[in-house]
Amino acid sequence: MSTEAHPRRGGATLPLRTSNLEAIAANDVAVPAYDRAAVRPGIVHFGVGGFHRAHMAMVLDDLMNAGEAMDWGIIGAGVLPHDVGMRDALASQDHLYTLTLKHADGTRERRVIGSIIDYRFAPDDPQGLLALLADPAIRIVSLTVTEGGYNVNPVTGEFIADDPDVVADVEALSAGRTPATVFGFVIAALRLRREAGTTPFTVQSCDNISENGHVAKRMFGAFARLLDAELAEWIETYVDFPNSMVDRITPATADADRTELEDETGIIDAWPVVAEPFFQWVLEDSFTDGRPDYERVEVQVVDDVRPYEHMKLRLLNSGHQGLAYFGILAGHTYAHEAMNDPNMTAYLRRYMDEEGTPSLEPLPGIDLEAYKTTLIERFSNPEVRDTLARLGAESSDRIPKWLVPVINDNLASGDPVEVAAAICASWARYAEGTGEHGEAFTIVDRYADRLREIAGTQDEDPLAFLRQEQFFGTLAEAPRFTEPYLTALRSLHERGAAETLRLLAAHEEL
Repeated sequence: MSTEAHPRRGGATLPLRTSNLEAIAANDVAVPAYDRAAVRPGIVHFGVGGFHRAHMAMVLDDLMNAGEAMDWGIIGAGVLPHDVGMRDALASQDHLYTLTLKHADGTRERRVIGSIIDYRFAPDDPQGLLALLADPAIRIVSLTVTEGGYNVNPVTGEFIADDPDVVADVEALSAGRTPATVFGFVIAALRLRREAGTTPFTVQSCDNISENGHVAKRMFGAFARLLDAELAEWIETYVDFPNSMVDRITPATADADRTELEDETGIIDAWPVVAEPFFQWVLEDSFTDGRPDYERVEVQVVDDVRPYEHMKLRLLNSGHQGLAYFGILAGHTYAHEAMNDPNMTAYLRRYMDEEGTPSLEPLPGIDLEAYKTTLIERFSNPEVRDTLARLGAESSDRIPKWLVPVINDNLASGDPVEVAAAICASWARYAEGTGEHGEAFTIVDRYADRLREIAGTQDEDPLAFLRQEQFFGTLAEAPRFTEPYLTALRSLHERGAAETLRLLAAHEEL
């Protein structure tokens, strides 16, 4: 994009950097009210993307604007090849970025976030990243590495020890070389801190995984045991892995977001973040070496995250799965487009009321009816422009963790499973890779080829997809589930998504 002035509300364009913050503020965009040069690092975060920058980094910026947490600056870290893009984007603009909240009425709430003060791309200097992690100043190592980043077998829940990257890292660390994975860096740094007598850091997962802190503890512990059993025991005893639940719809940044930002404010941001206004973060108060005063900025710090987490995963996240495949098969691109269909709204609310809600534990202080109504409103926000393709990505990690537990609980309790069965059937139909008019889908999933191959055999064996125990466990052997699953799959093939959706919304027989 050109940086030359052209007609717009704000006058000349303003590349996002520290020297332009005063001019940016004059265009009614909030900027950091603190001296960023005085911010000291306290957190290293692996997996800097939109989700992290709309959550944890925003919260730290709120605290810093209030004169708090100046020793909790964030240093981002990336280990994967594509992370070089975030490295370059942030480095080009003094590690600043914009956050735009898109309200349903079309208004925009914009600010510049300054809590990320550096970024380390591990392949550039692995030894330097390891030294940073071993520094006593770093008291939290946080993670948004996606559901698949924890290397968990989705059926057994065990660490996948024979993963080639894991094997290579264990060999490297055993031979005194630097690691390459998140597991390797975190465990190698904890080993250095143990050897030096330094207090270990907290490992704080922010990913959408049920009991994410417990999962992180098991997986990092399993990696440590492959390397050193005594180190693993030390980590088990002395390192905290708090559970957390984070909630804000944060769609992938589109070129249109960059253009709108420049057109309306003059700001040129290489990688802006857009999100909905809704924000929720529930965090277990379990930290090895202190933490920021999160509760000062609307974070719920609690003793037990699990009930709140289940509410989110089983209503919002599973609801997203219910929206994604039916929406795509019905020909929609964006979530709000699909939600314009009253049948979609009614079918999702049916799932939430009849199947998601009965699977939840008591939720003191939560108005569940209001929460579900808010979810429908959030899904329908036309300004967020969340793509159904994003919601339907990495299904092999998401369905087993979010929806299958609802099904299993309801089968055990006698509660309904019909709508959840239809959601699973819509995934199986979507996994075939083509739509109702022959259009091809790009399925983003690490098992995409395998899933497409299995889905292609459903004419001969309608339960072929469901027989994949890695994703569904033994659901193929549960008649109370397989009957509505097969009925929904047949209806999707014969009637199509729109008519199947109408019947589900109306509680009519498929």
